Amino acid sequence: MVRGLMLQIRALARSGLEALDLDLAAGDAVAVLGPSGCGKTLLLRAIADLDPNQGRLALDGQDREAMPAPQWRRQVTYLAAEPGWWAARPAEHFAEPEVARALLPTLKLMPAMLDRPIAELSTGERHRIALARVLVQSPQVLLLDEPTSGLDQETTHAVEAVLRQRMAQGAALIFSTHDEDLARRLAGRRLRLNAGRAAWDDESAGP
Repeated sequence: MVRGLMLQIRALARSGLEALDLDLAAGDAVAVLGPSGCGKTLLLRAIADLDPNQGRLALDGQDREAMPAPQWRRQVTYLAAEPGWWAARPAEHFAEPEVARALLPTLKLMPAMLDRPIAELSTGERHRIALARVLVQSPQVLLLDEPTSGLDQETTHAVEAVLRQRMAQGAALIFSTHDEDLARRLAGRRLRLNAGRAAWDDESAGP
C-alpha cells in the first residue's frame, strides 16, 4: 500500500557516480543493476550519507541536512554485502534479541543461531542475521547491497517474501543485484549503472 512520496533525491553525485534524480514512494522498490565495479555500492552508500556526496535528499519532506546523520541513517539504512560485526555472537548485536529470534525463521534461520559464534556461521547465515539486525529497527527506507547473493532459490524466495511484507507495511526498498529475475519480481523500476552513469530500463522508466 503506497502512501505517497517518501524519499526524494535530486542531483545526487559523488566520485565515481554521475548526478542522479530519484523519487521513491512508501511500498516502492527500485533494483540497481550493472556489472561489478559500475557504482552500485557507491550509490547506496551515498544515499545513506556514508561517503562524501553532493545533491539534495529529503525524507518525508525533511532535508537530509536538517537532521543529524545518525537519525538519517536509522531511517535510511544501508546493509553492506559484507556486513560488519563487533562482538563474538550475533545476539550481542541486538538490543532485544528475542525480537530477532522471532524473525529468524522467516529468513530460514534457527533462532538458536543468535547464540553461535559468528565465525561458525556461513556467509549466507551471517548476511541474513545482519538483515534481521536492520529489519528490527524498522527503517523507512532499506538500502540493501546484494541481499540474496549466494543463497539458494528457496532461501532467496524467503528473503523476498520478508521484504515484500515490509514494503506492504510501508517501507521502501532500493537494492543492488546481479539477479535479473529477482529485479523483475521484486522491483517496480530497474536502474542500470555503467561506469557510474545511470539509465532506467525502458519499461520501468524513472525517476
